[in-house]
Amino acid sequence: MPEIIPIPDEGLGNHSYLIELGDHRALLLDPSRDPRPYLEVAEQRGLTLAFSAETHLHADFISGSRELAFLGARVLAPAAGRLEHPHRELEDREEVDLGGLTLRALATPGHTPEHLSYLLLDGKTPLGLFSGGALMPGSAARTDLISSAETDSLTRELYRGVRERLFSLPDDLPVYPTHGAGSFCSAASVGQPWTTIGREKAANPIFTVADEDEFVRSFLGSLGSYPDYFLRLREINRRGPQVYGDRWPNLPLLSVEEVRRLASQGAEVVDARPYRDFAAGQIPGALSNNLREAFASWLGWVVSEAKRLVFVLNPDQDRAELVRQCLKVGYEDLAGELAGGIAVWQSAGLPTTTISLVKASQMVPGLALDNRQRDEYAVSRLPGALHIELGALEQVAGALPAGPVMTYCGHGERAMMGASLLERAGRKDLAVLDGGIGAWQRLRRPVENGG
Repeated sequence: MPEIIPIPDEGLGNHSYLIELGDHRALLLDPSRDPRPYLEVAEQRGLTLAFSAETHLHADFISGSRELAFLGARVLAPAAGRLEHPHRELEDREEVDLGGLTLRALATPGHTPEHLSYLLLDGKTPLGLFSGGALMPGSAARTDLISSAETDSLTRELYRGVRERLFSLPDDLPVYPTHGAGSFCSAASVGQPWTTIGREKAANPIFTVADEDEFVRSFLGSLGSYPDYFLRLREINRRGPQVYGDRWPNLPLLSVEEVRRLASQGAEVVDARPYRDFAAGQIPGALSNNLREAFASWLGWVVSEAKRLVFVLNPDQDRAELVRQCLKVGYEDLAGELAGGIAVWQSAGLPTTTISLVKASQMVPGLALDNRQRDEYAVSRLPGALHIELGALEQVAGALPAGPVMTYCGHGERAMMGASLLERAGRKDLAVLDGGIGAWQRLRRPVENGG
């Protein structure tokens, strides 16, 4: 049995998979843009990455297959994806000889029209199913990322294709999906990264709901919002992203005057420091987005891809990680970072603004504004809170009731981003609940549930 090694991207809620093939070679499934984490695992095990397989054109990240092809890997991808860079096109039921093992493509459209799942075989014995977004623990990946006109038909294709192609597989066969918990591509909050065919037959609505129309209604009703950048990355992946090879960009150092000039020309100033540091003093108009696992998703949600990006960081933060996260969601125009950070800006006598932090033990100052996702808000929220998801906040900032506003989220990072969006929209009297609703509930303060 070959070893199958999951390599997670917690920020995107996704998994890539490295499969040892023998003869010191490996196959990689659904890699993200930066090949270095995969190369490190391969090097530790004395492996060469010989193949890179794509289940579909990804909407939530830039694929790493083209980078791996530059390093010698052979790319396998759905023929219907019409990739414009070198690859082997695969059709339904087509097989690839991996040198002792076989990879069989199974058409499972729905999440995307071209979607393939891959069955790994040793002779005629199935070893694992790499299901991409076609089958996940308790659900599947969303079907509304192509167009509203195609959503209904794609959902029906998902239902039929999974039942027809996957139901007959052995119950004990492991299933390894790409999308998982925390992925905005997911139609449900998935609690574990992998499953089995038998487990899904017993509990997944794709198998347990006998009526197709009922499944479609329920599945589409479960879908939440998703970032706008999902609508542009598919095409970037189809055409083929820029290849960096061994020359991954660094962040240039920018003087105060260069930052001021870039900002005046429309560059986005992204303050990636922890939210409490941002609260204590920030460049007016800067966007708070704490560098963390979810940094890329929220950058992609609220910042136009056409913007040049300027960053404010603390000395101890990981610049390489910031660059990696920007590139994996398609932000290439990284102007640099403010040399010396916010202290240099302040030493130059330039203005800064502050945002108040409210402890969970204090009174709420004015309107409580919940910036979390719909499903989070439904579970529990502050009494009387107004709900506006962070991704929609900038568009409705001018319509909020007058007076003080306290934003909150699960911990504080999204709430501070929300407050920074409101501040540059001209709102005053802003505050953030420090520690979010988690801190509120630890003090056993009252919450509302349901809805």
